[in-house]
Amino acid sequence: MVVRNMKPSDWENVSKIYLEGIATGFATFEAKVPSYEQWDKAHTEHCRLVAEKDGEIMGWAALSPVSSRCVYGGVGEVSVYIADKSRGMGVGKLLMQHLIEESEKAGFWTIQSGIFPENTASIKLHKKAGFRYIGKRERVGKIHGVWKDNLLFEKRSNKVGMN
Repeated sequence: MVVRNMKPSDWENVSKIYLEGIATGFATFEAKVPSYEQWDKAHTEHCRLVAEKDGEIMGWAALSPVSSRCVYGGVGEVSVYIADKSRGMGVGKLLMQHLIEESEKAGFWTIQSGIFPENTASIKLHKKAGFRYIGKRERVGKIHGVWKDNLLFEKRSNKVGMN
């Protein structure tokens, strides 16, 4: 398995994996997959990765800016999605390791995630990758009319901007 930079031509496969995540009901507040143009605008130019094996994309990871304010320029929101058939095979761990490395190269000093409490696989992945739990936002948004909590995790860089 290799991790490489995502290309616009990967969008068809990436969007299918995103749709699988949406279908779980606990991976995102999104109800539908955006167009590539919308997704492209919402994510940073750097830190867009796919895990690929034998020409098949098994998962993807990317960062979104948390704010347009310049003081938050080094803070990114993590997205990691794994294809249904690739879950439990270490794809998330590999993508997260590469995302952390790439985020530091790109000058991010903090990466963070908001995770639904029932998304236990994502919680475990983030903890294993060195993220720390920082709190819970209760009833922060709705999916299909149901209020959802969001657990907040963050990882600070030891290499960038923290000295």
